[in-house]
Amino acid sequence: MFQKPPIDNPFQKTGVMLCGHGSRDARAVAEFTALAAHMKRRLPQYDVDFGFLEFATPIIRTGLDNLRARGNSRILALPGMLMAAGHAKNDIPSVLNRYQTEHTDVSISYGRDLGLDLKMLRAAGDRVQQALNTAGEGIGRHETCLVVVGRGTSDPDANSNIAKVMRMLWEGFGFGWGETAYSGVTFPLVQPSLEHVARLGYKRVIIFPYFLFTGILVERIYEATDHVAARHPEIEFIKAGYLNDHPLVLEVFEDRLQEILAGSNNMNCQMCKYRAQVLGFEDEVGLAQESHHHHVEGIGTGHNHDHGHDHAHHGHDHDGHGHHPYPHADHPLGPRTLNGK
Repeated sequence: MFQKPPIDNPFQKTGVMLCGHGSRDARAVAEFTALAAHMKRRLPQYDVDFGFLEFATPIIRTGLDNLRARGNSRILALPGMLMAAGHAKNDIPSVLNRYQTEHTDVSISYGRDLGLDLKMLRAAGDRVQQALNTAGEGIGRHETCLVVVGRGTSDPDANSNIAKVMRMLWEGFGFGWGETAYSGVTFPLVQPSLEHVARLGYKRVIIFPYFLFTGILVERIYEATDHVAARHPEIEFIKAGYLNDHPLVLEVFEDRLQEILAGSNNMNCQMCKYRAQVLGFEDEVGLAQESHHHHVEGIGTGHNHDHGHDHAHHGHDHDGHGHHPYPHADHPLGPRTLNGK
């Protein structure tokens, strides 16, 4: 994807580029901006900037321009993504590759997603524990079901990682049961998953959005929880907080930076649908590495972007964006049921 990082040059100025997804929710943009500020304080030896892939400004290219203008000839780019799906594997690399081609006076090295990491699991565990502390006593863990909600992508490898996060938390806490749901694109979606859980007989259900930041999708998760809770007053539904700028999340960003410097920033490609014939996704092997976000790049949170993004978002795998169609879009518990249809 990118050339191996060059040997450290004491006279070469190095910048760190944080690549966020972007959101139409101003709170999500503010939270990522705050995370970038945290990283600037934690990395005083580097020039740190940031940008977004879509729906918000500054865009990634602007951040790269800023670093280049301030004399950084080496840029270490980190994806602000929990898992490696289309955004981390294709869209952000496409933007970086194009910039590298157009500006040969800088070298760009790309890091990997936050991924499955013990520190990330500990951060997730803290959020679940905080929810338990809020809930109080009276209901045991064996009478509690945990539902971990991931963003949902058309990449089965990324989706399976959310299932592993759920299992690690389920077994770590010793809950009576655990389920995995997704906010869009794949199945099962949140509401049908919670309706299923409500029939299992548990007295308490904890819903944990495994998300970095707030936004439309997190709000939908909480709204779906409220809807199901109203139908099942005999069950206590507890909404856990998302990860945000948990100190351990910031540590993992630093770890990913050190991986670039050590030349060990490899993504897991053994189960990647773009590199191997994953069951059900065989025809996606070898698809071009390109971004499909130019039409929403730089659009601010106040823009009225009527492009169908209120359904089954996200990763833009619906028709009209140029992405390969998701093979299970007609699943009864999947994207077409997002609005209860």
